[in-house]
Amino acid sequence: MSTTEVQPNGVNVTQLVQTVEAIKGEPSLASFTFRASNTWLGGGRSRTTIGGFYGAGAEDSSREKPFVLAGDEPPVLLGENTAPNAVEAILHALASCLAVGMSYNAAAQGIELRGLEFDLEGELDLHGFLGLSDEVRPGYSDIRVSCRVDSDAPAEKIDELCAHAQRTSPVLDILRNPVNVTITRA
Repeated sequence: MSTTEVQPNGVNVTQLVQTVEAIKGEPSLASFTFRASNTWLGGGRSRTTIGGFYGAGAEDSSREKPFVLAGDEPPVLLGENTAPNAVEAILHALASCLAVGMSYNAAAQGIELRGLEFDLEGELDLHGFLGLSDEVRPGYSDIRVSCRVDSDAPAEKIDELCAHAQRTSPVLDILRNPVNVTITRA
């Protein structure tokens, strides 16, 4: 890549276009398998390690060391408050995914973003998690996302960008649609 190449919103649009074209030419390159391993550390604490993944037709070796994500609970939920809890991590995942979708697509459309911020709230009733009610789901019943975009693009272009990011967000899709999850005991 040339050092003078313009990268709107910090996105290498040339590489983005090349990726799209490569997948159009060889659809199997679109198949990815991501992995994570979690270790319980006692109480509400756990540690998730995320290393390699399979994608673009090969095992990825770009990560020199794995990412480590901590999980805990706040004291009111019997934890030590050393890290976000799992349902807070879901909010992070959703915001991160929407940010990528909006910034990448804005760059591809020539829309400059000066700022992009999300505020998220999730409603959860502990009756389900604690097994006190079969009528209340243990997960979120409602998630609200507020998005602020700082750009000179017309409001209708930003609305279209936001709608496109929602249609194509993997995390939003995971939250809105049932996903087959298989749990086995080794």
